[in-house]
Amino acid sequence: MENAVLITIGDEILSGNTIDTNSNFIATELKNIGVKVTQIFTISDEIETIKNTLRKAFEMGSLIITTGGLGPTKDDKTKKALAEFFNDELALDEVTFNHLKGYMERRGRIEILERNREQAFVPTKSTVFQNQYGTAPCMMMEQDGKLCFSLPGVPYEVKPLIKDQIVPYLKNKFNLNYITTRIISVVGIPESILSDTIEEWELALPKHIALSYLPIGTRVKLRLTATGEDDQVLQQQLEEEIQKLFPLIGNHIIATVEDKIEKILGELLTERKLTISTAESCTGGELAKLITSNSGSSKYFVGGIVPYAAEKKIQILNVSKKTIDEYTVVSEQVAQEMAAGCQQLFGTHISLSTTGVAGPGKGEDGNEVGTVFYTIKINKEVYNYKLYMPHLERNDFVGFVSQKIIQDLVGILIKD
Repeated sequence: MENAVLITIGDEILSGNTIDTNSNFIATELKNIGVKVTQIFTISDEIETIKNTLRKAFEMGSLIITTGGLGPTKDDKTKKALAEFFNDELALDEVTFNHLKGYMERRGRIEILERNREQAFVPTKSTVFQNQYGTAPCMMMEQDGKLCFSLPGVPYEVKPLIKDQIVPYLKNKFNLNYITTRIISVVGIPESILSDTIEEWELALPKHIALSYLPIGTRVKLRLTATGEDDQVLQQQLEEEIQKLFPLIGNHIIATVEDKIEKILGELLTERKLTISTAESCTGGELAKLITSNSGSSKYFVGGIVPYAAEKKIQILNVSKKTIDEYTVVSEQVAQEMAAGCQQLFGTHISLSTTGVAGPGKGEDGNEVGTVFYTIKINKEVYNYKLYMPHLERNDFVGFVSQKIIQDLVGILIKD
């Protein structure tokens, strides 16, 4: 088994009302056991569409996983399409029905059992994987040595089915290779120059180790992926290749283990016993959210505030009204005073501040959309920055700025 095809079923995905997070999760889990996803389809919940897509999927891969389209009503088209495609019929499965009954009893919903009875009807040739967190079971069908798993679409039902049942089943049934990945985070060097600098190293990589460039903000993540039968050997080989990079770009490498910039920051703050606080205007708490997304962040994150209104910047952070009047609220001077006030308010080694215009309209003082000033204050050292990104939509702007600030802080800490 090498290639997999994912099929997401549901008009809510096609309409844009719901984001397909299942495919990303499933592809990641499959990658970890050596199965590569080569195609992802998103289709409507129509019998002929499902059958035609299954036909294509079986031509492209040896493993097919569908999500969505399974419901408690009698017009469940996905199961009908599965039955027709595999030349089968639907019938009540007593084991599944008893599981459904127990699920309803545990949740005090036994009165709606009969309404959900259709959920226990499955193709007679299928192998059922019971859903511990919902009413729709997972059904596995086999044809010409290829497997098709049909799952419900609710993400909190999909994840345990994949992790706890389907992945272990695949590992036991097939002799799957290990896939081991390492991420090297690089800053301060454009991707084109980086590529030229490490070209000789890249060309000398063993055939079972692949390199990918993943730009994120102003950082470039180098992803090394090794495939083989022995996980420990692969890990050792990846470490050896990473060590070869240090003579080439060592002064640009900020991490070789952790992937997310907020986790890299967390490790640095913990190691150096530094505390941090945030004062955010245009980022609306996103900085604090990122920093506290790490388990154990209470060791270094003391607190954060979102003084959106100018008067709150004055009242809480002691920003001078004169500074605001002279330079406007979106300015380097205000950002710097916000950081100083934040550091004093929370008593931290480090403080971060943001002030800007996320859009879509201009700021009250006429500042252009996409303008942001931010300050990083480390003890008595002050680092002021300005960004101008009018092309980004509001949410993208907030996310990019927050990531960039943490990246800049990590860069400063590593150089010190």
